Amino acid sequence: MLFYFDFKTWLAMIRLVAKEPKSRHRTGLYKLLLWRIPVRAVFHSICFFLDGILFPKLWLVKVKEPVFIIGHARSGTTLAHRLMGADERFSTFKYYELILPSLLQKKVVRLIAKLDSSILGRRLERRLQAWEKRKFGPTQHIHKMGLTIPEEDDLIYFNSCASGFWATKLPYMDSLDFFHIDQRPAASRRRLMDFYRSCVRRQLYLNGDNRVHLSKNPTYCGRVESLLEAFPDARIVLLYRNPYETIPSLLKLLHVSWKLQGNQSAESIQKSTRAMINLSYESYLQPLEVLRRHPETPCAIIDYRTLTTAPKAAMEQAYVDLGLPLSDDFMRFLTTEQNKTRKHETTHTYSLAEFGLADSEIHDRLAPLFERFNWDAQQPSPQQEKELNHV
Repeated sequence: MLFYFDFKTWLAMIRLVAKEPKSRHRTGLYKLLLWRIPVRAVFHSICFFLDGILFPKLWLVKVKEPVFIIGHARSGTTLAHRLMGADERFSTFKYYELILPSLLQKKVVRLIAKLDSSILGRRLERRLQAWEKRKFGPTQHIHKMGLTIPEEDDLIYFNSCASGFWATKLPYMDSLDFFHIDQRPAASRRRLMDFYRSCVRRQLYLNGDNRVHLSKNPTYCGRVESLLEAFPDARIVLLYRNPYETIPSLLKLLHVSWKLQGNQSAESIQKSTRAMINLSYESYLQPLEVLRRHPETPCAIIDYRTLTTAPKAAMEQAYVDLGLPLSDDFMRFLTTEQNKTRKHETTHTYSLAEFGLADSEIHDRLAPLFERFNWDAQQPSPQQEKELNHV
C-alpha cells in the first residue's frame, strides 16, 4: 500500500490560503503547503515502499475486531481511550507514531530513543520535552497532548491533507469537509480507508499482531459506515455528554487555535463556527443512525456522567456490551481508578452567545437525545464549564 495523499483537498487549501488577511500568516501557510507537506509526503511514500521490502512479515498481519471509540469532541473519548488503553490486549497510536506512520520510521525512532537513553543521557528527550511545552502549552488546559501520549488516529492523515486537524490551521470549514467521508464516492472512500488499514497493520506489527487496535476519534462520527466497510468485525464505543458542555468547549478550542495561528478574518471564523455547530449536531445523531442499520455490530453506549463518576462500572458494562472478557489485571486497574476518581474544576469558561449559539437551538436539534439521556435535569450553566482534568 502506497502513501495516501488527497490532492483535491491540498489544492483547495492552497486556494483558500490566498484569503488569509495577514501576509506573514499567509506566507507561513504557503511554505507549509507548497514545501513542507510535499517533502514530507514524498519521504513518507519512500518509507512506506521500503516497509514492504524490509519487513516482509508485515503482509501477514491481520487487523481483527478493532475497537473504535467515537463521540462528539469533549464527550469523554479521551478518558475512555485512556482507561481501555490500560488493558494489555489493546494496541494504540502515540502522537509521534501518527506523524511518522511508516514502520521503518517508528523503528528508527525507537532505536534513537534507546541510544539517547543509554549513551546521551536523555539529552534528546529533554530537548523534545522543551519543544512539547512550546508546541502544545497554550492548549494543554483544554486538551492534553504530547509526543508519547496516545492521540486521535485522524492525525495520521495530516501530511496527506485529509485530517480534520487542518481545521485548527485554516478556518474554512464551510469549504473544507473532513467529516462526511460516508458520503464520498465508493472508490474515494475505499482508498482513504485502505491507507488507514495499512497504517493500523504497521502499528500491530510493532506492538504485537496478537493485540487489538484501539482508536478514539471524534471526527470518525462521520465515517462509521466507512469503518464498518473497511473493518466488518469492528466494535464501536459511543460517548454521550450534554451538548451544552461539549459544543461550546470545542468551539473555544478552535477559536484559541485560530487566534494562535494569527488569523483575524472575522468572516471566515464566523462561517467556520457555524459550520462546526452544524457538524456537532451530526456528530451526535449520525453514529446512532448508522448503527441502527447494522444491528449485528457490537456497540457500547457510555454516558459521560457515569464514566467520570463510576469509571469501573462504565467499563464493566461496556465490555459486556462489546462481548469482551475482563482480565484480572484490568479489573485491578479499574478498581484503582475508581478509588481515585474525583472532580477537578478548571478555569475554562465560555459563553454560548460568544459563538452566536442559543441553548434553545441545541435543545431543538437534539431533542430525542435530551430525552434519552435526561440532560434537562442537569440544568447546566451557559457561562461556566466545569470539566475534569483527565478528559
